[in-house]
Amino acid sequence: MNDDITEQKPAASIRETFETVAAGYDNRSLRFFQDSARGMAAYFSSRESIHLLDVATGTGNAAITLASNLPQAKITGVDFSPAMLARARAKAAAERVGNVEFLEMDMQALEFPDAYFDAAVCAFGIFFVEEMERQLKHIADKVKPGGRILISCFYEGSFSPCVDLFLDRIELYGIERPPLRWKRIATEEGCTALFREAGLTEIRADRKDFGYYLENADGWWEVIWNGGFRGLVDRLPTDDLHKFRHEHMEEIERLRTKDGIRLNLEVLHTVGVKLRAAANLP
Repeated sequence: MNDDITEQKPAASIRETFETVAAGYDNRSLRFFQDSARGMAAYFSSRESIHLLDVATGTGNAAITLASNLPQAKITGVDFSPAMLARARAKAAAERVGNVEFLEMDMQALEFPDAYFDAAVCAFGIFFVEEMERQLKHIADKVKPGGRILISCFYEGSFSPCVDLFLDRIELYGIERPPLRWKRIATEEGCTALFREAGLTEIRADRKDFGYYLENADGWWEVIWNGGFRGLVDRLPTDDLHKFRHEHMEEIERLRTKDGIRLNLEVLHTVGVKLRAAANLP
């Protein structure tokens, strides 16, 4: 068996979902992606001249932010969704960010030599595979010894209670509740263990609050419709979809306060260092 991670059916389903949502992925209701990307950029000095890999770049939020903040660096973003990459390239061009390139590539089979990059990041992507430790090690293999690897993931309790109401209701329509793999690494301890098992050192997990208020229930529907949950609602027949949305929007609207509907969202930024090769002893 080679280093490629083969989960073809789940990968195809995930790719289809992100091809579908690409046009709305940068919706303001999903602005935590941009907020978290700015937080990731803080882990690097603006003076660094490095070649950095952004794995599962999506519409390029992390890659473009890093490229803007690291003008002497070269950023390479990879993703397996052509539609997401098209958005990323258009955004980079609109923002006149020239030190970033985007390549179509599955993160489970990175087509780069080992020790090719100085550092790597992966924003909200590591949990889309079952074997996260193996995926993280695969990313680390592409980084030079002494290089940093940084990921972002959701902290436990994120999206609650909205997501709990959503999943409870969609189950009533015969749609099986997804595994929510992100919850396996939704604590500092979980992320630290993941990095340790992948062979990384100098590990640090920082918890940050990126929550905000949505104006009304429609804002929550935009999160569903333009994000990872789209694959679930797309499985509903048209009549059921309209009925489901009406019922779900009613229960979400009941959460509204004078400030709006709180989107509880905390993020873990976890960084580690690839071990340097041991010096040869005489």
